[in-house]
Amino acid sequence: MNLRLHNTLTRRVEDFVPLDPSRVTMYVCGPTVYDYIHIGNARPAVVFGLLARLLRRRYENLVYARNITDVDDKINAAASAAGVPISDITVRFAGAYHEDIARLGVDPPDLIPHATEHMAEIIAMCERLIASGNAYAAEGHVLFDVSSYPDYGKLSGRSTEDMIAGARVEVAPYKKNPADFVLWKPSSGDLPGWPSPWGRGRPGWHIECSAMAATHLGETIDIHAGGNDLMFPHHENEVAQSTCAHGGKLFARYWLHNGMLTFAGKKMSKSLGNVMVLHELLGMYPAEVLRFLLLRAHYRQPLDWSDSTLAQARATLDGWYGVLRDLAECSVDPTEEVVPQEFEEALCDDINTPAAFAVLADLASRARKASTESERHETKAALLGAGRLIGLLQQDPESWFKQTGSGDSIDPAWVSALLEERIAARSSRNFARADEIRDELAKKHIVIEDSAQGSRWKVVQPGEATG
Repeated sequence: MNLRLHNTLTRRVEDFVPLDPSRVTMYVCGPTVYDYIHIGNARPAVVFGLLARLLRRRYENLVYARNITDVDDKINAAASAAGVPISDITVRFAGAYHEDIARLGVDPPDLIPHATEHMAEIIAMCERLIASGNAYAAEGHVLFDVSSYPDYGKLSGRSTEDMIAGARVEVAPYKKNPADFVLWKPSSGDLPGWPSPWGRGRPGWHIECSAMAATHLGETIDIHAGGNDLMFPHHENEVAQSTCAHGGKLFARYWLHNGMLTFAGKKMSKSLGNVMVLHELLGMYPAEVLRFLLLRAHYRQPLDWSDSTLAQARATLDGWYGVLRDLAECSVDPTEEVVPQEFEEALCDDINTPAAFAVLADLASRARKASTESERHETKAALLGAGRLIGLLQQDPESWFKQTGSGDSIDPAWVSALLEERIAARSSRNFARADEIRDELAKKHIVIEDSAQGSRWKVVQPGEATG
């Protein structure tokens, strides 16, 4: 089956054909590390991390880079506000990002380049752009001359006039054109800076990714991905400066962009006070619930984040884990797990996770109805194989149902002791004590499921249906 991807550059879904099948390259824009990331920042890491898994199933050598921006005015402001060195901020929040993303089941990339480790390459790229006539130095700054690149705006599909109108363009007397963007800027003594031909300074945001991508992946890369909020100006500027710095070579052959998150139908933004911080969410919900919801909608579409969608995600996973729990006596070795063809075909169709989840739901339905040992084994092996590829159903089913909202486990011995006491209380007609025990369990969101085979318990989320 062919892997097909929507290429922002051409506005169509295309077969993915790497430049060199023996070395496939992918670059994904990572975070600026001045604070904990919000849940929207996690979407590209999850989605394009899944794409990396698909690529690794097809090609022996994928070189996947996801950068860290560790020099930026927001970092400077955060360090100043906290009264600490800038490195304290970047080290702390880069570490938090890696830990939180790993909890979401995101595989680490092959390379994690940091902007501060590539100053020589950034300065060299600025020098090449000046030599080629695409950039100029002025008052300690180096600026890219947008008028020197006729294809500026092709990626985002905007005219130069529209881009200037829609962007917060800095008006400065040293600019030749209002749209010219900064490649290098001077640093005062209280800000981080590096020596350069134009004086002590630091890079502009856009040049960092171009230099890091070229250093580690080459002048032309196969895939460049990130959120669609980066399409302009960040990615548009990357295209311009990289193409010109490399003598007109195509910078990225496939551009992929994921849609943004909304909260209860409204754009997620700090000004509205509705930003959901990933680090905090991981303390409130199991990580697989968050991962499921990030993959629930097609990656190019907006994704609404709300209490109800979280509850739906948990309920869906509860159903699938319930099937696996019912199949507990059917042993499947990890080597026996299989990825169903229709499941992988869905993912290969431009990472169509909704279609893939429909296949998972059908597998779960078939597993519930399986009447023979071979059918149970086959469907369980398929459920586990599909789940492993997409990063779900990775826990022991019994443990899944006995965890708190944040994924912490409830002590089974404590619950069992209370249940035994409740049975004894009911038998002796001490209903008041039985009710007290029920209420004590309910405070921990524990519900009892009675059946002909006996009683089982599970933890539900606040507001989740218990029937």
